[in-house]
Amino acid sequence: MLRVALTGGIAAGKSTVGRILAERGFPVLDADVVAREVLRPGEPLLESVVRRFGPEILLPDGTVDRRRLGALVFSDDAARRALEGLLHPEIRRRIRARLEALGRASPPPPAAVVLVPLLFEAAWESDFDWIATVEVPREVQLRRLLARDGLVEEEARARIRAQLSPEERIARAHVFFENGGTLEDLVRQVDAFVSALRRRTA
Repeated sequence: MLRVALTGGIAAGKSTVGRILAERGFPVLDADVVAREVLRPGEPLLESVVRRFGPEILLPDGTVDRRRLGALVFSDDAARRALEGLLHPEIRRRIRARLEALGRASPPPPAAVVLVPLLFEAAWESDFDWIATVEVPREVQLRRLLARDGLVEEEARARIRAQLSPEERIARAHVFFENGGTLEDLVRQVDAFVSALRRRTA
C-alpha cells in the first residue's frame, strides 16, 4: 500500500483535494481531525496542554477554545513550538497505527492518503512514499482564510507565516496542485494524479 501525504498552505484546498481522492476510492486520514481527537476531554494530552497554557484555553464545557489557543500560539513562536511538541508525537503515532491497520486489510487499498498541514515543519516526510502539495496565490489564500475562519487580517497573516513558503513546499513535494482557478481545474489535476497513482500501484 502506497502512503501518500497531502500538504499545502493553510486555506489552499487540502480538504477539497482530500474529498476528491476519497470520492475516487482512496482512504483519506486527516491530521487535523486527529489533533482534535487528542484534545478531547478525558484525553491525557489535554491535561498537559492545559498545564502548559492555562485553564483559560478551555470553554465552560471542558473542550478547547480553539480560537483562544490559536491566538496564543500563532502570536508566540515558542508557544507554538511547545504545543506542537506536545501534540505531534501522539498525532503521528495514531496516524501510523491507522495506516498499518489499512495495510493489513484484505485486500489492502492500493494507496492511502493523509492530510498533514505541517508535514515538512514536523519532519514527517519519511513516513510517506509520495508527497503532494496544494497551493494558491497568497492573496487568494488570505481572502479564503479571512472568510473561512473569521480572523482579523493580522491573525491570518500570522498563521500563514507559521508555515513554510509555497516555494519550499513545491520544491520538496513530488506533485503540486495549483488551486487558484476553478474547481473543475483542480479536479482535472487530481484525476491526473489518481491515474499516476493507479499506474504506480498496478
